Amino acid sequence: MGYWKDKIVLVTGGSNGLGRVIAETFGEAGAKLAIVGLEPNDVAQTAEEMKAKGIEVLPIVANVTKPEDAQRIVDETVARYGGIDALVNAAGRTHRGYLMKTPLQEFDDLWRLNVLGTIACTQAAYPKLVERRGHVVNIGSLAAKSAARWVGAYPVTKHAVAAFSQQLRLESKPDGLHVLLVCPGPVKRNNPRLYALKEAEGIPESALMPGGGVKVGKIDPKKLAQKILRKCEKRSPELVVPGKARILFAIAQICPKLGDWIVLKST
Repeated sequence: MGYWKDKIVLVTGGSNGLGRVIAETFGEAGAKLAIVGLEPNDVAQTAEEMKAKGIEVLPIVANVTKPEDAQRIVDETVARYGGIDALVNAAGRTHRGYLMKTPLQEFDDLWRLNVLGTIACTQAAYPKLVERRGHVVNIGSLAAKSAARWVGAYPVTKHAVAAFSQQLRLESKPDGLHVLLVCPGPVKRNNPRLYALKEAEGIPESALMPGGGVKVGKIDPKKLAQKILRKCEKRSPELVVPGKARILFAIAQICPKLGDWIVLKST
């Protein structure tokens, strides 16, 4: 019997993209799922497709930026399954544009989703997670560790997710909660999404692509999801993919000027 057999896993952003792949991977490992999404049709369709694979899943339509919805998500999951063993905060989005031309409203919108949504869901689920010495998985980005050009408000929000994860890890250690920060590079998609550049002209076309033009190979989402499960089982604090990016992060801490030069050469 595997570690995840009959464990309860709640995944925000679980109806599409990387969140869906992560949810399915937990389900295939034997977990019972609650998936959260904003669009009713997407949530319903994803749930039906998962059920067809033999995965037990509770579909929930909610807006994680609303504290009352975050609490409802937890309440509905506990009402259905009796508890929560893992929370995966995968709801979020990215952005493109020059930093100084990014409207404050865009900062606010991205902050509410990428940061406050993660915090609200974690706060709501925390008591139930502690009861089972459970797991919180926060999906960050390479941008959570190192900012780059032309990605607008995104690195600001993902740096905040990294700080939240570290502080939560330190404060919750006596309660037995495991916190995993996942920092992946661009994730491979069948139909890559192109990002509109509303605030700036002259930005390279490569910045439209996933990763904002960073020169690293695209990550297989299934392999990434499998690594997340293993890191949870080992109760590891962090997962950075590709791992060699850690070298850049270390250099940037010791010598910011050199770190900036490497980022400029790599994007």
